[in-house]
Amino acid sequence: MNPIKVPDPDEFRKKVDTALTERGYEDALWLETTEEDPGSAMAKQAIDESVDLVVVAGGDGTVRVACAELAQSNIPVAVLPAGTGNLLARNLGINLDLDIALTELLGGNEQRIDSVQVEGDGLDADRFVVMAGLGLDAAIIADAPDELKKRVGWAAYVVSTLMNLNHPFVRVEIIVDDRPPLARRARTVVIGNVGTLQANIPLLPDAVPDDGMIDAVVLAPRRISDWPRLALSLVIKSMREGRNIERFTGKSIQVKASKTVRRELDGDQIEDGRTLSATVDPSALLVRIP
Repeated sequence: MNPIKVPDPDEFRKKVDTALTERGYEDALWLETTEEDPGSAMAKQAIDESVDLVVVAGGDGTVRVACAELAQSNIPVAVLPAGTGNLLARNLGINLDLDIALTELLGGNEQRIDSVQVEGDGLDADRFVVMAGLGLDAAIIADAPDELKKRVGWAAYVVSTLMNLNHPFVRVEIIVDDRPPLARRARTVVIGNVGTLQANIPLLPDAVPDDGMIDAVVLAPRRISDWPRLALSLVIKSMREGRNIERFTGKSIQVKASKTVRRELDGDQIEDGRTLSATVDPSALLVRIP
Protein backbone atom coordinates (compact mmCIF):
# COMPACT_ATOMS: atom_id res chain seq x y z
CA MET A 1 0.00 0.00 0.00
CA ASN A 2 1.15 3.50 -0.82
CA PRO A 3 -0.13 5.29 2.32
CA ILE A 4 0.01 8.69 0.62
CA LYS A 5 -2.45 7.59 -2.07
CA VAL A 6 -5.04 5.96 0.21
CA PRO A 7 -7.39 8.55 1.81
CA ASP A 8 -7.66 6.85 5.22
CA PRO A 9 -5.02 4.08 5.59
CA ASP A 10 -6.35 2.73 8.90
CA GLU A 11 -9.93 2.47 7.65
CA PHE A 12 -8.66 0.98 4.39
CA ARG A 13 -6.74 -1.72 6.26
CA LYS A 14 -9.85 -2.72 8.21
CA LYS A 15 -11.93 -2.86 5.05
CA VAL A 16 -9.41 -4.98 3.16
CA ASP A 17 -8.78 -7.30 6.11
CA THR A 18 -12.50 -7.91 6.46
CA ALA A 19 -12.92 -8.63 2.76
CA LEU A 20 -9.94 -11.00 2.74
CA THR A 21 -11.17 -12.89 5.81
CA GLU A 22 -14.61 -13.33 4.27
CA ARG A 23 -12.97 -15.03 1.29
CA GLY A 24 -10.74 -17.37 3.30
CA TYR A 25 -7.49 -15.42 3.22
CA GLU A 26 -5.73 -15.37 6.59
CA ASP A 27 -2.66 -13.70 8.09
CA ALA A 28 -2.60 -10.67 5.79
CA LEU A 29 0.89 -9.16 5.56
CA TRP A 30 0.73 -5.35 5.25
CA LEU A 31 3.68 -3.62 3.61
CA GLU A 32 3.82 0.12 3.07
CA THR A 33 5.84 1.78 0.34
CA THR A 34 8.20 4.62 1.20
CA GLU A 35 9.57 7.64 -0.62
CA GLU A 36 12.86 5.77 -1.01
CA ASP A 37 11.28 2.50 -2.16
CA PRO A 38 8.00 2.63 -4.11
CA GLY A 39 7.42 -1.11 -3.76
CA SER A 40 10.39 -3.19 -4.90
CA ALA A 41 11.50 -4.56 -1.51
CA MET A 42 7.87 -5.07 -0.48
CA ALA A 43 7.10 -7.16 -3.56
CA LYS A 44 10.29 -9.19 -3.07
CA GLN A 45 9.26 -9.90 0.52
CA ALA A 46 5.84 -11.05 -0.69
CA ILE A 47 7.57 -13.48 -3.04
CA ASP A 48 9.87 -14.72 -0.27
CA GLU A 49 6.82 -15.27 1.96
CA SER A 50 5.17 -17.33 -0.84
CA VAL A 51 1.92 -15.42 -0.45
CA ASP A 52 -1.27 -16.53 -2.19
CA LEU A 53 -2.25 -13.08 -3.46
CA VAL A 54 -0.73 -9.60 -3.66
CA VAL A 55 -3.12 -6.66 -3.39
CA VAL A 56 -1.51 -3.44 -4.62
CA ALA A 57 -3.14 -0.17 -3.59
CA GLY A 58 -1.47 2.88 -5.09
CA GLY A 59 -0.83 4.88 -8.22
CA ASP A 60 0.70 3.82 -11.51
CA GLY A 61 4.24 4.04 -10.11
CA THR A 62 3.50 1.73 -7.19
CA VAL A 63 1.70 -0.70 -9.49
CA ARG A 64 4.54 -0.73 -12.03
CA VAL A 65 7.27 -1.42 -9.47
CA ALA A 66 5.30 -4.19 -7.76
CA CYS A 67 4.35 -5.82 -11.06
CA ALA A 68 7.96 -5.62 -12.28
CA GLU A 69 9.10 -7.69 -9.30
CA LEU A 70 6.14 -10.09 -9.46
CA ALA A 71 6.58 -10.94 -13.15
CA GLN A 72 7.32 -14.66 -13.58
CA SER A 73 6.48 -15.31 -9.90
CA ASN A 74 3.08 -16.96 -10.59
CA ILE A 75 1.64 -14.94 -7.69
CA PRO A 76 -1.61 -13.21 -8.72
CA VAL A 77 -1.79 -9.43 -8.39
CA ALA A 78 -4.99 -7.49 -7.64
CA VAL A 79 -4.60 -3.82 -8.56
CA LEU A 80 -6.64 -1.40 -6.47
CA PRO A 81 -6.63 2.00 -8.24
CA ALA A 82 -5.63 4.72 -5.79
CA GLY A 83 -3.66 7.09 -8.01
CA THR A 84 -4.27 9.81 -10.57
CA GLY A 85 -3.91 7.90 -13.83
CA ASN A 86 -4.73 4.30 -12.82
CA LEU A 87 -3.92 3.23 -16.38
CA LEU A 88 -3.45 -0.50 -15.80
CA ALA A 89 -6.71 -0.66 -13.85
CA ARG A 90 -8.55 1.21 -16.61
CA ASN A 91 -7.21 -1.12 -19.30
CA LEU A 92 -8.09 -4.24 -17.29
CA GLY A 93 -11.67 -3.06 -16.73
CA ILE A 94 -11.19 -2.56 -13.00
CA ASN A 95 -13.63 -0.17 -11.37
CA LEU A 96 -11.98 3.06 -10.18
CA ASP A 97 -13.97 3.03 -6.94
CA LEU A 98 -11.76 1.33 -4.36
CA ASP A 99 -14.62 -0.42 -2.56
CA ILE A 100 -16.15 -1.78 -5.75
CA ALA A 101 -12.76 -2.79 -7.13
CA LEU A 102 -11.90 -4.70 -3.95
CA THR A 103 -15.14 -6.67 -4.05
CA GLU A 104 -14.93 -7.43 -7.77
CA LEU A 105 -11.27 -8.42 -7.75
CA LEU A 106 -11.42 -10.71 -4.73
CA GLY A 107 -14.38 -12.44 -6.34
CA GLY A 108 -12.92 -12.24 -9.84
CA ASN A 109 -10.84 -14.38 -12.14
CA GLU A 110 -7.16 -14.68 -12.94
CA GLN A 111 -5.64 -13.73 -16.27
CA ARG A 112 -2.10 -13.76 -17.60
CA ILE A 113 -0.88 -10.56 -19.24
CA ASP A 114 2.38 -9.53 -20.81
CA SER A 115 5.13 -7.65 -19.03
CA VAL A 116 7.60 -5.52 -20.99
CA GLN A 117 11.32 -5.54 -20.32
CA VAL A 118 12.89 -2.14 -20.90
CA GLU A 119 16.43 -0.79 -21.08
CA GLY A 120 17.99 2.55 -21.95
CA ASP A 121 21.06 4.68 -21.46
CA GLY A 122 21.51 5.49 -17.80
CA LEU A 123 18.77 3.04 -16.75
CA ASP A 124 18.97 -0.25 -14.93
CA ALA A 125 17.11 -3.11 -16.62
CA ASP A 126 13.46 -2.66 -15.68
CA ARG A 127 9.90 -3.54 -16.68
CA PHE A 128 6.63 -1.79 -17.38
CA VAL A 129 3.07 -2.99 -17.89
CA VAL A 130 1.41 0.10 -19.39
CA MET A 131 3.53 2.50 -21.46
CA ALA A 132 6.99 4.00 -21.82
CA GLY A 133 7.80 7.09 -23.80
CA LEU A 134 10.15 9.90 -24.58
CA GLY A 135 9.58 13.51 -25.59
CA LEU A 136 6.26 15.26 -25.20
CA ASP A 137 4.44 12.60 -23.16
CA ALA A 138 7.22 12.60 -20.57
CA ALA A 139 7.11 16.41 -20.44
CA ILE A 140 3.34 16.29 -19.84
CA ILE A 141 3.82 13.90 -16.93
CA ALA A 142 6.69 15.88 -15.44
CA ASP A 143 4.93 19.25 -15.71
CA ALA A 144 1.56 18.24 -14.23
CA PRO A 145 1.53 19.99 -10.83
CA ASP A 146 1.14 17.62 -7.86
CA GLU A 147 -1.26 19.96 -6.08
CA LEU A 148 -3.45 20.20 -9.17
CA LYS A 149 -3.47 16.40 -9.51
CA LYS A 150 -4.70 16.16 -5.92
CA ARG A 151 -7.53 18.62 -6.64
CA VAL A 152 -8.71 17.65 -10.12
CA GLY A 153 -7.15 14.23 -10.75
CA TRP A 154 -6.16 13.28 -14.29
CA ALA A 155 -7.47 16.60 -15.64
CA ALA A 156 -4.15 18.04 -14.43
CA TYR A 157 -2.55 16.28 -17.37
CA VAL A 158 -4.84 18.19 -19.73
CA VAL A 159 -3.50 21.43 -18.30
CA SER A 160 0.06 20.17 -18.72
CA THR A 161 -0.67 19.11 -22.30
CA LEU A 162 -1.87 22.60 -23.19
CA MET A 163 1.31 24.01 -21.66
CA ASN A 164 3.44 21.71 -23.83
CA LEU A 165 1.68 21.83 -27.22
CA ASN A 166 4.73 23.47 -28.77
CA HIS A 167 7.15 20.92 -27.32
CA PRO A 168 10.17 20.73 -29.66
CA PHE A 169 10.67 18.02 -32.26
CA VAL A 170 13.39 15.42 -31.90
CA ARG A 171 14.83 13.21 -34.61
CA VAL A 172 14.48 9.53 -33.74
CA GLU A 173 15.48 6.18 -35.16
CA ILE A 174 12.95 3.38 -34.61
CA ILE A 175 13.67 -0.33 -35.03
CA VAL A 176 10.76 -2.80 -34.84
CA ASP A 177 11.90 -6.42 -34.46
CA ASP A 178 14.45 -7.13 -37.21
CA ARG A 179 13.07 -4.62 -39.69
CA PRO A 180 15.24 -1.87 -41.18
CA PRO A 181 15.59 1.28 -39.05
CA LEU A 182 13.08 4.08 -39.64
CA ALA A 183 14.04 7.74 -39.31
CA ARG A 184 11.32 10.07 -38.04
CA ARG A 185 10.92 13.60 -36.71
CA ALA A 186 8.60 13.42 -33.73
CA ARG A 187 7.18 15.32 -30.81
CA THR A 188 6.90 12.07 -28.87
CA VAL A 189 7.23 8.31 -29.21
CA VAL A 190 5.24 6.04 -26.88
CA ILE A 191 5.64 2.26 -26.58
CA GLY A 192 2.63 0.52 -25.08
CA ASN A 193 1.53 -2.82 -23.67
CA VAL A 194 -2.00 -1.41 -23.41
CA GLY A 195 -3.50 1.42 -25.39
CA THR A 196 -6.15 3.44 -23.57
CA LEU A 197 -5.44 6.70 -21.75
CA GLN A 198 -7.64 8.62 -19.34
CA ALA A 199 -11.04 9.69 -20.73
CA ASN A 200 -10.94 6.43 -22.76
CA ILE A 201 -8.66 7.94 -25.43
CA PRO A 202 -7.31 5.04 -27.54
CA LEU A 203 -3.71 6.14 -28.07
CA LEU A 204 -2.83 2.63 -29.25
CA PRO A 205 -6.18 1.13 -30.31
CA ASP A 206 -4.70 -2.25 -31.31
CA ALA A 207 -2.73 -2.76 -28.09
CA VAL A 208 -4.01 -5.46 -25.74
CA PRO A 209 -2.16 -6.73 -22.66
CA ASP A 210 -2.13 -10.44 -23.48
CA ASP A 211 -1.27 -10.75 -27.19
CA GLY A 212 2.50 -11.20 -26.86
CA MET A 213 3.09 -7.96 -28.77
CA ILE A 214 3.83 -4.33 -28.01
CA ASP A 215 2.79 -1.27 -29.96
CA ALA A 216 4.32 2.13 -30.60
CA VAL A 217 2.91 5.47 -31.71
CA VAL A 218 4.78 8.43 -33.16
CA LEU A 219 3.07 11.81 -32.78
CA ALA A 220 4.44 14.54 -35.03
CA PRO A 221 2.08 17.52 -35.43
CA ARG A 222 4.06 20.18 -37.28
CA ARG A 223 2.31 23.16 -35.79
CA ILE A 224 -0.17 23.94 -33.03
CA SER A 225 -2.99 24.14 -35.60
CA ASP A 226 -2.43 20.41 -36.36
CA TRP A 227 -3.37 19.33 -32.84
CA PRO A 228 -7.19 19.40 -33.26
CA ARG A 229 -7.10 16.98 -36.19
CA LEU A 230 -4.60 14.75 -34.38
CA ALA A 231 -6.86 14.72 -31.32
CA LEU A 232 -9.82 13.75 -33.50
CA SER A 233 -7.83 10.95 -35.14
CA LEU A 234 -7.09 9.54 -31.69
CA VAL A 235 -10.76 9.55 -30.70
CA ILE A 236 -12.30 8.57 -34.06
CA LYS A 237 -10.66 5.31 -35.09
CA SER A 238 -12.03 5.47 -38.64
CA MET A 239 -10.01 8.61 -39.44
CA ARG A 240 -6.79 8.06 -41.36
CA GLU A 241 -3.63 8.43 -39.34
CA GLY A 242 -2.04 10.91 -41.74
CA ARG A 243 1.38 12.47 -41.37
CA ASN A 244 0.85 13.56 -37.77
CA ILE A 245 0.47 10.07 -36.31
CA GLU A 246 2.00 6.70 -37.12
CA ARG A 247 1.79 3.33 -35.35
CA PHE A 248 3.87 0.14 -35.29
CA THR A 249 3.55 -3.34 -33.74
CA GLY A 250 6.20 -5.90 -32.87
CA LYS A 251 7.79 -8.02 -30.16
CA SER A 252 10.65 -5.60 -29.61
CA ILE A 253 10.83 -1.88 -30.30
CA GLN A 254 13.90 0.32 -29.98
CA VAL A 255 13.86 4.12 -30.06
CA LYS A 256 16.97 6.27 -30.24
CA ALA A 257 16.73 10.05 -30.12
CA SER A 258 19.30 12.41 -31.62
CA LYS A 259 19.60 14.29 -28.33
CA THR A 260 18.82 13.85 -24.65
CA VAL A 261 15.09 14.11 -23.93
CA ARG A 262 12.67 13.47 -21.09
CA ARG A 263 11.51 9.88 -20.57
CA GLU A 264 8.79 8.11 -18.56
CA LEU A 265 7.72 4.64 -17.47
CA ASP A 266 4.06 3.99 -16.65
CA GLY A 267 3.40 7.63 -15.85
CA ASP A 268 6.53 8.22 -13.75
CA GLN A 269 9.29 10.52 -14.91
CA ILE A 270 12.65 8.75 -15.12
CA GLU A 271 16.15 9.98 -15.88
CA ASP A 272 16.49 11.93 -19.13
CA GLY A 273 18.25 10.07 -21.93
CA ARG A 274 18.35 9.18 -25.61
CA THR A 275 17.21 5.56 -25.86
CA LEU A 276 14.43 3.19 -24.88
CA SER A 277 14.53 -0.47 -25.85
CA ALA A 278 11.43 -2.56 -25.05
CA THR A 279 10.91 -6.32 -25.42
CA VAL A 280 7.70 -8.13 -24.57
CA ASP A 281 7.77 -10.96 -22.02
CA PRO A 282 4.58 -12.85 -22.95
CA SER A 283 2.16 -13.93 -20.20
CA ALA A 284 4.71 -13.04 -17.52
CA LEU A 285 2.27 -11.52 -15.01
CA LEU A 286 -0.75 -13.12 -13.36
CA VAL A 287 -3.43 -10.53 -12.51
CA ARG A 288 -6.89 -10.54 -11.02
CA ILE A 289 -9.66 -9.12 -13.19
CA PRO A 290 -13.36 -8.51 -12.36
